[in-house]
Amino acid sequence: MFNYLLGLFSNDLAIDLGTASTLIFVKGKGIVINEPSVVAVKRSEGGAKKVLAVGKEAKAMLGKTPGNISAIRPLKDGVIADFEVTEEMLKYFIAKVHNRRLLVRPRIIVGVPSGITQVEMRAVRESAYSAGAGEVYLIEEPMAAAIGAGLPITEPSANMIVDIGGGTSEIAVISLYGIVRAKSLRVGGDKFDEAIVQYIKRKFNLAIGTGVAETIKMEYGLCLPEDEVVMMEIKGSNLVTGIPATIEISSHEIREALNEPLNALVEAIKQVLETTPPELAADMVDKGIVLAGGGALMKNLDVILRDETKLPVTIAEDPLTCVVKGAGKALDDIKLIREVTIPN
Repeated sequence: MFNYLLGLFSNDLAIDLGTASTLIFVKGKGIVINEPSVVAVKRSEGGAKKVLAVGKEAKAMLGKTPGNISAIRPLKDGVIADFEVTEEMLKYFIAKVHNRRLLVRPRIIVGVPSGITQVEMRAVRESAYSAGAGEVYLIEEPMAAAIGAGLPITEPSANMIVDIGGGTSEIAVISLYGIVRAKSLRVGGDKFDEAIVQYIKRKFNLAIGTGVAETIKMEYGLCLPEDEVVMMEIKGSNLVTGIPATIEISSHEIREALNEPLNALVEAIKQVLETTPPELAADMVDKGIVLAGGGALMKNLDVILRDETKLPVTIAEDPLTCVVKGAGKALDDIKLIREVTIPN
C-alpha cells in the first residue's frame, strides 16, 4: 500500500541501460536523459569508493585521471560488470529525473540483452530496486527496439530487428508479441572501436584511444570497394619511442580493420535467418531487416548487409532511441507490458 501511494507521486521510467549510453524515458515527458554509462570514482586508502561524477562529466575523464581516481564503465557486453557502481549510476539518474525528491518509488522497465542469464537478470533487478524502484520489469532489447521502431509486433508476420549497441548486437525475428528466433552477439560498437585500435597498433606501432577510434569509425565507416580512397591523419603515441606521433591511414585500411567484427555480425544474422520457420522467412523477402542502435549509423552498414543477405535493409527513424522509446510505449499499455516483459 505504501509503495502504491508513493507511486502516485512518481513518474514511471523506461531505462535503456546500455554499455555505451544510458537513456531514460519518462511517461508523459519523453526522453529526459541520454548520457554516457560512465562513473568517475575516487578510492580512499581504506578502499572505500566515492562517486565524483556520472555521465558526460565522467566520460570526459576517461583515460585522463590520476591514480586514485578511475573512470569506470560499469556495464560490459550489455550486462552489469560492477554492481555497486551501476547502482550508484542508476540512483544518480533517477534522482535527476525526480529533481532529487526522496519519497518516490517509480515503476521502472529496463531493456536487457536477449541472451541474459538468470544471475544477470537478478543483478539488474536488484540494482533498480536499490536505486529506488517500486516495481521493476525487464524487456528484451530487440523486442523494445522493434516496438520503438514502429514494427507491427502484434501481427502474425515476421519482423526482423538487428539492434547494434555498444556492447552487444541483438538479432531477433518477432511475431505475435513474441521472439521466434534470437541471437545475442557480444559484438557491438566497442568491438568495432577495439578492432581499429588493434589494427593501428599492429600495422603502425601507434597507440590511440578508443575515443579516437570511435570518431574514425563514425566518420569513415565501412567504405565499399568502389569508393574513392580517403586519407586521414591520426595522432597517437609511438609504441617504440613513446613520443607522440602522427600517421596517415586510408579509408580502405579502416574497412580492413573492421572486417573481423563485421563478419561476426553478418554470420550471426545469417544463422538467425537460416533457423527461421519458412512461413516467416517468406514475409522477410518483402519486409526485410530493420537496423536499430548506435551501430546502425555506421556508414554503408545497411548496404553491406543488403548485399550479404539479399534482403531489403532499412534503418529505423531514430535508431539510437528505439529501445528506450519501445520500453516507454510498453509502460503506457498494461496489456503490452504483460505480453512483452520477462516474467519475474
